[in-house]
Amino acid sequence: MILEKTSKFLSKVKISGGGRCNVTHDCLDNTALVSNYPRGNKALKQAFARFNVQGTINWFKENNVDLKLEADGRMFPASNSSDTIVDCFLQLAKKLNITIQTNCEVFAIKKTDSLFKIKTSLSEMEADAVFCCIGGHNNLGHYQFLINLGHKIKEPKPSLFTFNLTKHRINKELQGIATKNASVKLHEKKTEVSGPLLITHWGFSGPAVLKLSAFEAEYFFEKNYNCTFSINWAYPLKPAAVEEALFLHQKNNLKALPYTKSQFAMPQRLWEFLCNEVEIINDKPWQEINKKSILKLAELLFNHKFEMQGKTTFKEEFVTCGGLELNEVDFKTMESKLHKNLFFCGEVLDIDGVTGGFNFQNAWTTAWIAANNFTIIKN
Repeated sequence: MILEKTSKFLSKVKISGGGRCNVTHDCLDNTALVSNYPRGNKALKQAFARFNVQGTINWFKENNVDLKLEADGRMFPASNSSDTIVDCFLQLAKKLNITIQTNCEVFAIKKTDSLFKIKTSLSEMEADAVFCCIGGHNNLGHYQFLINLGHKIKEPKPSLFTFNLTKHRINKELQGIATKNASVKLHEKKTEVSGPLLITHWGFSGPAVLKLSAFEAEYFFEKNYNCTFSINWAYPLKPAAVEEALFLHQKNNLKALPYTKSQFAMPQRLWEFLCNEVEIINDKPWQEINKKSILKLAELLFNHKFEMQGKTTFKEEFVTCGGLELNEVDFKTMESKLHKNLFFCGEVLDIDGVTGGFNFQNAWTTAWIAANNFTIIKN
């Protein structure tokens, strides 16, 4: 029996990837795979040795679901619809005579000598084993029944969020503009990540921002989401290389106007905005732009500073940093070290990944290990 607190089931699967379900990521090397998990990577390396991305691809294929690969590495059902994944699980549950009980909240779990007594909003039940896959939550109250069982919970904090700014020209003038490759650096921590970047009407989003939010989730929480970060629009170039490229461009385009052609493969409107920020406007050709102005433009290109003032959850995909302490789980079986036949899988654990299918891969892997281990014990 599956106990579901709400009236809906698999809702996170359904909304993932804009309704297409980002099932996993094309990362077949386990060492590279675990680098996408800010927390829990060491434990997952052991788990991925048993069931990894290839295991996920094979499992869905065996259940008549083909996955397709996109250019950025994300993998979706070939149908391009999350309903395919939802239907796959529901059909399998029906085939295996698994009851899905909705509107059934679990209030408490007590362990007797050989059974678990489960108090729910509908009734009290008994079970040989309990698989806890409640996902990540933003407050400790959701984990109270685990705390009452003696388990320790690391305080949950948001992960995967976008950066908010207040009253900045870039958001008013360039919302919707995206760059294919920029880097975002958190100054006090000197943490820097790169990837596509999106300018929104409230601040910044895109893979680079989301990845930084995940790896420094605890720091952002401590700072109440108010801190300084900078963007290198010319990534991967270093300061000297940016300056050299600008002076070379000036030399080769003396009579051209600055806005004629954008540099560093950036969108034209972004290039014009950055030039304007250092008062390089389009009424003088490059030969009339002085060295000081070009150096100011170079500085802005590789070190454009912003003040973060708040965050916004990324779409509807809420992910938390925190959860069940990993040293209380045997990752060979996903069984509790405190209570036999109590298993954990997914985001209830203190494990979270960056965006791109990695959080689902954690769920599939830990669930597969838990389910197969209980089958062995039962047999």
